[in-house]
Amino acid sequence: MTIEIKTPAFPESVADGTVATWHVQPGEPISRDEPLVDVETDKVVLEVVAPADGSLKEIVKAEGDIVLSEEVLGIFVEGAVGDTAPQTVTPSEAASAEEAPAAGGDVIMSPAARKLAEEKGINPSNIAATGKGGRVTKEDVMNHSSQGQGAAPAKAAPAPAPKPAAASSQMQAGAIQFDAGERAEKRVPMTRLRATIARRLVEAQQNAAMLTTYNEVNMKPVMELRAKYKDQFEKKHGVKLGFMSFFVKAATEALKNFPAVNASIDGNDMVYHGYQDVGVAVSTERGLVVPVLRDTDAMGLAEIEGSINDFGLRAREGKLGIEEMQGGTFTISNGGIFGSMMSTPILNPPQTAILGMHKIQERPMAVNGEVVILPMMYLAVSYDHRMIDGKEAVQFLVNIKDLLEDPARLILDI
Repeated sequence: MTIEIKTPAFPESVADGTVATWHVQPGEPISRDEPLVDVETDKVVLEVVAPADGSLKEIVKAEGDIVLSEEVLGIFVEGAVGDTAPQTVTPSEAASAEEAPAAGGDVIMSPAARKLAEEKGINPSNIAATGKGGRVTKEDVMNHSSQGQGAAPAKAAPAPAPKPAAASSQMQAGAIQFDAGERAEKRVPMTRLRATIARRLVEAQQNAAMLTTYNEVNMKPVMELRAKYKDQFEKKHGVKLGFMSFFVKAATEALKNFPAVNASIDGNDMVYHGYQDVGVAVSTERGLVVPVLRDTDAMGLAEIEGSINDFGLRAREGKLGIEEMQGGTFTISNGGIFGSMMSTPILNPPQTAILGMHKIQERPMAVNGEVVILPMMYLAVSYDHRMIDGKEAVQFLVNIKDLLEDPARLILDI
């Protein structure tokens, strides 16, 4: 039976998408729920999976083609291998079609699993197979990698040869390498997500009266509290206690005290929000995405940490939904995880402010007339001066600083 493979139904805010990557080619077998094709929109990459065990018969929309909501991408044949009916395939041919060793071993792998194993440099013979008939699935490769077993042993086959210079639009700058002394250039089309990020950042700078105010916070109280309770916290809640949850809670309290920072501009109207939806910027291979924590005033530290971990994992796998990145009244960006000491975050329109976190660095500080070494972090708040006065922005940042330097106030709600 043939099945039309269609793009997912786009929300009203998404006009169209681009076919990013086909994970299988016509004739290749694939199991149910394994990824067939990725469709990239302005906000997120949507994964289209196989509706059943079978094979891809025809690709209707090639990589790079623009597609609309529920448009046909390809033709899928249920229960078939390649373009031939199942009953005409000999056992030897079926085995040949299914076997896909990434490094020359007798390992049966799905095409998506083979591709992922090659990218991570994993020897397929070391992966525990859970798929039908002893097949290694994409999930098996991911589980193997997450357990810290991804490194190939000494007897593993050589890594696959580098891909040709005519790379797909998904190739990232960090993955492009040149031979020593080579005066070459490689032109890679910008992805839809990267192009949208670029456009929105330029619009933010052109359409807002953006200013930035800075302060610094002594992180010692939060670090001591975290060190004292992190083991009990993880044992009880099943999630590690990080720093981001403290910043989300501190920002939430400050947003309640300064409503203009939690507002947005819509034409000539100023829209004040009676809730706090905080976006947390997450860096992925495809670009920066900002999933949103809803109603953070009602969330505890454990719920915040669990949600952020889930967002980060699904963002890197390209599995975030569009609705999870829409809305938001305020954004937090943490450049400190990459070593940034100070930066000027750019607004996330139509929001009127964004908080930038940075690296914790021990510095000599004057405390009560004495020099003390303290773990300090620079904080930055960029804000739209059309909506927020400098006084409000400074006081908002000082409010966050005070709460972080006395974290008991976050717990006691004072």
